[in-house]
Amino acid sequence: QVRLMESGGGSVETGGSLRLSCAASGVTTRYYFRCMAWFRQLPGQERKGVAFINSGGSTSYADSMKGRFTISQDNAKITMYLQMNSLQVEDTATYYCAASTLSSCERNLSPNYWGQGTQVTVSS
Repeated sequence: QVRLMESGGGSVETGGSLRLSCAASGVTTRYYFRCMAWFRQLPGQERKGVAFINSGGSTSYADSMKGRFTISQDNAKITMYLQMNSLQVEDTATYYCAASTLSSCERNLSPNYWGQGTQVTVSS
C-alpha cells in the first residue's frame, strides 16, 4: 500500500529552523506522483498547501512561506523535505506530507495521498 510518513517536527524558538522529511513507501518511482507537497493545519483552520514540488523539481510556495521555506526532494529515495527557517509563532501547526498521482502542482491541489502529520511548535 502506498504510504507517506513525515518526520522532523518538534519545538523551536522564534527564529529557529526545522527540517521536515517525508518518505514514501509502497511505490517504486517518484514519477508515480505528479506532485508532492507540504500542507499545514493551524489551530481552528483548514488544511492548506504551503509548498509544492513536481517530479522534475519545479517548486512553488504559498506567498507567506516563500523566502523562509524551501522544498526539495531526492527522487531516488522518493523522499521530500521542507527546510523551514525564520520560524514564527504563527507557523505552529501540524504539517502534513501530501501527494497527488492525478494533478500537477497547483495552489489548490487536492492530494489523494496524505501522511499522518508531524507537529511543529514555535515559541517566543
